[in-house]
Amino acid sequence: MAYRSFRKFLDALDKAGELKRVAAPVDTDLLIAEWADREMKSPAGGKALLFEQAIVDGKKTEFPVAINTMGSRQRMALALQVAGVEDIAQEIQLILKAKPPTDLREGWSLLKQGIHLLHARPKQVKEGECQEVVHKIDNGNDFSLANLPILKCWPKDGGRFITLPNVHTRDPESGARNVGVYRMQIYDARTTGMHWQIHKVGARHGKRYYERGERMPVAVTLGGDPVYTFAATTPLPDGLDEILFAGFLRKKSVELVRCKTIDLDVPAEVDLVLEGYVQPGEMRPEGPFGDHTGFYTAVEDYPVFHLTAITHRRDAIYPTTIVGVPPMEDFYLGDASVRIFLPVFKMNFPEIVDMTLPPEGVFHNLVFVSIRKQYPYQAFKVMHGLWGMGQMMFSKYIVVVDEDCDVHNTSEVLFRLCANTDPARDTTIIKNPSDSLDHAPTEQNIGSHMGLDATRKLRGENYHRPWPELLKMTEEAQALVDSLQAQTR
Repeated sequence: MAYRSFRKFLDALDKAGELKRVAAPVDTDLLIAEWADREMKSPAGGKALLFEQAIVDGKKTEFPVAINTMGSRQRMALALQVAGVEDIAQEIQLILKAKPPTDLREGWSLLKQGIHLLHARPKQVKEGECQEVVHKIDNGNDFSLANLPILKCWPKDGGRFITLPNVHTRDPESGARNVGVYRMQIYDARTTGMHWQIHKVGARHGKRYYERGERMPVAVTLGGDPVYTFAATTPLPDGLDEILFAGFLRKKSVELVRCKTIDLDVPAEVDLVLEGYVQPGEMRPEGPFGDHTGFYTAVEDYPVFHLTAITHRRDAIYPTTIVGVPPMEDFYLGDASVRIFLPVFKMNFPEIVDMTLPPEGVFHNLVFVSIRKQYPYQAFKVMHGLWGMGQMMFSKYIVVVDEDCDVHNTSEVLFRLCANTDPARDTTIIKNPSDSLDHAPTEQNIGSHMGLDATRKLRGENYHRPWPELLKMTEEAQALVDSLQAQTR
């Protein structure tokens, strides 16, 4: 069954031994972040943390703080209520196999149809737990962003940041909905930054409101079923609705309720809702911010979010995260996305065996891919194909290895890379759009990407000697030693 509340998810984590409760008062200025950073860097991602007394400016807030709730493979599985995320990948594979698509576009279209059929369409309701308490800002209500336990994560951050917001926007022309996770710097009790980068759908919606000269309604949700946040972080293709995808993941329609002050719908059982608007053309310096790259991002101008209301559950919990030098919680969200959508990649590239984005690459910097190689330069075909798929265009380094290499074992991949490549022959460098947060390119949003072919070389690949055989013990010897070791234990 789908989680009816974020608190129910935390109860499930607690029951599984995946939650640590912190009863002592802990300050939201750096201290919760430092505690969480240590936990995230513990073996296997540590535990989820629930700070029961979060302190802001010397005062306890009414909302507990939950962090690192999806920071391990086990907790990701609990969030999605599956034994492993591969279970979801198998469901997607079955949808795609129902009618073999002829190309990637048709494959995404078929996937959308399949999600519709699996009880995923949202359902409109008149009331929701997220509106048990309503604070309308224009009524002179003293309740504001200052009442929320919003973290300052790193010493040189420009202020406090909401780091796990589900930002709901709508295309003013098509009516298409989008939910993305864009950090929000707190400027004062009623305004924040809205850090949607140039490539994001939220920015595209904002541009259309700007062109129309209209105020843009924006709703920000926090908490609720964890699949909402996962869906919002997943790089879905255009036209695949995050709310629809969340319904597919939870195997139950998402119930939506209309906001109190703006014309947008939000999931009815989330913990908190920030209602407001972005005035097209209004910009303000945002940052610095200690980002997932492991570095501070520079101060840049971004749109401003104006608060019109805060609504919340009576028992609301404030979910948050921190990002920084890996490994961090966000790795497990990205890893789950790759594993869930691996069938889609395989549909377009049947030679792909497995793929991963190692934590050291902080998502876009590094991709490992294993393939069943059958013809010369097949590795380069896969590299260029991946660079043409949505946000894979940001991948700075793509390393392709043979099918017998475990891409989840970074040591094994590096061994193949060093052993099997001649830099002049086995690399390609292209110009491509780059991640806005990547500080290395000479120009922002434009950079070079490298592909490395670490596969064995075939005739026709400018290799003129017999390719050596990889060392491997016989299965018989392995079995005998297994038996001998078992007898000596």
